[in-house]
Amino acid sequence: MNYNQPDKNGKFGKYGGRYVAETLMPAILELEEAYNEAKKDPSFFQDIQYYNKNFIGRPTPLYFAQKLTKKYNGAKIYLKRDELNHTGSHKINNCIGQILLAKRMGKKRIIAETGAGQHGVATATVCALFSMPCTIYMGEKDIKRQAPNVYRIKLLGGEVKSVKTGSKSLKNAINEAMRDWIANANDTYYLLGTVTGPHPYPMMVRDFHSIIGKEAKQQILEIQNKLPDALIGCIGGGSNSIGLFYDFLNDKNVKMYGVEAAGHGLNTTKHSASLAKGQEAVLHGNKTFFLQDEDGQINDAHSVSAGLDYPGIGPEHAYLKSINRVNYVSVSDEQALEAFQILSQCEGMIPALESAHGIYYACQLASNMKQDQSIIVNLSGRGDKDIETVSKILKIK
Repeated sequence: MNYNQPDKNGKFGKYGGRYVAETLMPAILELEEAYNEAKKDPSFFQDIQYYNKNFIGRPTPLYFAQKLTKKYNGAKIYLKRDELNHTGSHKINNCIGQILLAKRMGKKRIIAETGAGQHGVATATVCALFSMPCTIYMGEKDIKRQAPNVYRIKLLGGEVKSVKTGSKSLKNAINEAMRDWIANANDTYYLLGTVTGPHPYPMMVRDFHSIIGKEAKQQILEIQNKLPDALIGCIGGGSNSIGLFYDFLNDKNVKMYGVEAAGHGLNTTKHSASLAKGQEAVLHGNKTFFLQDEDGQINDAHSVSAGLDYPGIGPEHAYLKSINRVNYVSVSDEQALEAFQILSQCEGMIPALESAHGIYYACQLASNMKQDQSIIVNLSGRGDKDIETVSKILKIK
């Protein structure tokens, strides 16, 4: 295939686009123009490369999980270790790109939303680096279960605004951030954290995260002189997974799996599997799949992992599902907690609960594959932030 998405209107097939208030359209068009100009400027990407190497710590390793592979007695399991990035997750890739863009645009203030807190930490980190004030919107529920990251944001100089509406989680944090942006668009830059929202955000965030797949492709070819048989990434909005997938989309023999959060089960209302159980709708400036009730109202999502606790999916993922290029599957809270413990004890790596969803599916997939085959799973975040949550659920003393 010859993959070339989105189109000039920001559409991935029929998904994506920009559905925003008329008052916000000038800011969206300004952002699109600024990004298109930046892409043509070699100095912009030289700056990104400098910070990727010297601040973030890229390239991250591609690690052969030998003991995990032996345990499941199938395909070789490789971990793309983006949890080793500065701040502990893949989120910093996008934040460096966007803060450099905001500086080019002359913006004076940064706002962002966060669920698991990792995007909030990464945003506060780059704002400290470039001496810009930032306000992070975070749901009241997420503030409680991600307390270490809330403290990190404040230590870095960021302001955390608690969102007490609705489910008090990521969806509502995005709502409040967009309201702030509408009111303060002249001097404020909205540093959106995933591949959703109005165009150009899904494309732009994907581009900044595509370094994950570029590195992984080069690394796996150096290791085994052939491409992997499968790629796996967890999905909330879907930024870490599209970052891994993007450079492989034209490689038709590489299978791809996006892992949604099944929560308490797809037969319940306590999950975040919008592709498995959602319907097409428009929210947060784009058209994609969202969890809805019979009246078309957006349902609350659930996941043990705060970063997957979102009722929608990035529009590019909706498109990739529609053309059958990526397989979308789901993993429950219980299964993710199992993988959290297995990777910790088997390889000495404590994964983020988000990443644990991908790890679980990778182990099951590997056990049904041949030993001369290989899988790359994106270890997109470390689990420090989830220790308290997990210890309470598992009653670890």
